[in-house]
Amino acid sequence: MAKVNIAADSIASQLTAELVVVIPVYNEKDNIATLVKEWTDCFNSMGIDYQFMLINDGSTDTTLEILEGIEIKNPTRIVVVEKINSGHGRSCRLGYSAAVAAPSTKWILQIDSDGQCDPQYFQSFWGHRNENDCIFGRRIKRDDGIARVITSKACKFLAPLIGGRDLVDPNVPYRLMRRDILEPALKLIPPSFDIHNVAITFVLKRRKDLRWKYVPITFRERQGGSNSINLMNVCQLGIAMLLDLINLKKRL
Repeated sequence: MAKVNIAADSIASQLTAELVVVIPVYNEKDNIATLVKEWTDCFNSMGIDYQFMLINDGSTDTTLEILEGIEIKNPTRIVVVEKINSGHGRSCRLGYSAAVAAPSTKWILQIDSDGQCDPQYFQSFWGHRNENDCIFGRRIKRDDGIARVITSKACKFLAPLIGGRDLVDPNVPYRLMRRDILEPALKLIPPSFDIHNVAITFVLKRRKDLRWKYVPITFRERQGGSNSINLMNVCQLGIAMLLDLINLKKRL
């Protein structure tokens, strides 16, 4: 399959489930099949109407071939999107935009593709959905590398300085959001925002009418492969995030 830029509306036409699971994927050949299997088992055991949207961000390994094989085996539950590499944030944005454009979508769950988001916590997330608009994980323990820990701590420290409020765990990739609150939030955020999950948290926290629930989670060790983020990336992403947040605040 060629690496292409694809419109959110064309993806949305393939989405028919109540819960859309947005998963950006980059070079995860060692993890992605296991991840899909364990989350499929979780959703099936709970009787949930779901679809995975697996967004391949221009992987250079055999990830795409694995994804296509998974899709062939279960086409009603799996939607594979192939795009030119543009980073985690923009992949999330594409997934979010497609999910809210699908009329059947009621909830959007975003998790990462490295196996660190443990499905054992999802029953608690789903159980709180009737009383809340946003159910986010709050990482109380992390078993991943120092670079990702630094990234999260920088986001947690810097974003409130600009936003003027506690964003708790602003870039956590384990988040369940109601479609009708995510859709207007996306309209306020430029598609080019690098760390899109921080932008989403930043915008949603400005709404005083939203109901929030935080579920304490342990972030597992990466289940396979290697981390693509290093300390140099952290510095670059941190500077870009600050500039993006300042510009976003001016827009709001």
